[in-house]
Amino acid sequence: MSDFKSLKLLPEIMEAIEKVGYTTPTPIQAQAIPHLMEGKDLLGIAQTGTGKTAAFTLPILNKLGSNRVKARPARMRCLILTPTRELASQINQNIQDYGKKLNIKSTVIFGGVGQRPQVQAMSRGQDFLVATPGRLLDLMGQGHVLYDQLEVFVLDEADRMLDMGFFNDVKKIIAKLPKEKQTLLFSATMPKDIANLANSLLKNPVRVEITPEASTVEKIDQKINFVDKTNKPLLLESILKDKSIKTMLVFTRTKHGANRVVKHLDNFLIKSAAIHGNKSQGARERALEDFKNGKIRVLVATDIAARGIDVSNITHIINYDLPDDPKSYVHRIGRTARAGREGVAISFCDPNERGLLKDIEKTIKQAIPVDTEHAFHGVAAQPSRAPQTKGRPPKGSPQRASKPKSNDGKEAVTKKKKRPSQRARSR
Repeated sequence: MSDFKSLKLLPEIMEAIEKVGYTTPTPIQAQAIPHLMEGKDLLGIAQTGTGKTAAFTLPILNKLGSNRVKARPARMRCLILTPTRELASQINQNIQDYGKKLNIKSTVIFGGVGQRPQVQAMSRGQDFLVATPGRLLDLMGQGHVLYDQLEVFVLDEADRMLDMGFFNDVKKIIAKLPKEKQTLLFSATMPKDIANLANSLLKNPVRVEITPEASTVEKIDQKINFVDKTNKPLLLESILKDKSIKTMLVFTRTKHGANRVVKHLDNFLIKSAAIHGNKSQGARERALEDFKNGKIRVLVATDIAARGIDVSNITHIINYDLPDDPKSYVHRIGRTARAGREGVAISFCDPNERGLLKDIEKTIKQAIPVDTEHAFHGVAAQPSRAPQTKGRPPKGSPQRASKPKSNDGKEAVTKKKKRPSQRARSR
């Protein structure tokens, strides 16, 4: 399939696709959409940046738009379950963009905000409901969400659901869904728990696997910058002196670390904002909107908060802290080079993170090139695999000759002459 026209989507959807500039389907769209339009269940193994949101929203829009049924109060025709608020908002926005000409109704349900507007939206019935597990369970318990009109169920980013501890909530929701429905499950990785869930949930599914687990996007220029921890803020500031960098996403390991980076950048008069779990939903949405609109150059995020970020023009990813989970590295750098574009991913590595770097390189099955030219290159942080520019010569080099040995093979002991004491010298 070379273009969207061959999919025979509704004219209203095709008009929306053309308006957003889509011409050629991504691999997951080309492989998944025809099966989904036939009503088949699907297991999609794909990482961020592959176009999977459009891969499932477009055929579902086509299905619901072709058979207009009014959803009764508290009901929805399609439920999309996601792990984060940002991702839920992003998917809902895509649905509204693609389905604008169809007068499709969609809404979101997530925590961190008051539930009253969400309850009111569900009271009107919805074609699409995009939700996170916790708040959805709350509203289910209060009787505000019912599933007897559900036609399609999408479980998105199932592996992240597992990582974030939502798996039991997901199972409780699934237990309430009707048996007769079309089901789609997407996951970047396929651990045992996800595989077991897929086997129990999907009926004769089509399996679409786009990116092998732990592989990286080929068009991303990856680099490692060895640097002492105290110099990380200065290194980041020096990189941002390049005015051609318009949008940069910086990853930190912790919420407090994200706040500290923003504070440092403020000191350098660089506009930035942080998004993480301690920020209110309003603050997170404003920060993301300012980032998309170019009002701030730098968005600083933790792994969980960044899961729903879908900004097409991010040119640079900075791993300010290396992630504890090496698979998170793949998800992080996948935020650039989206939709076929090129991108740069620079990772800072201090001496305490050398083990994390080793795990990452083992996972992605390649050594990341080292940049030794930056002003804050830290030799102490640099592992022995990379050429050393300073310090003690490597083992086996001519400058590091072995100690002389005696005739019996043991290292000879050379006696040092005793130096006279300070008192003796002063006499």
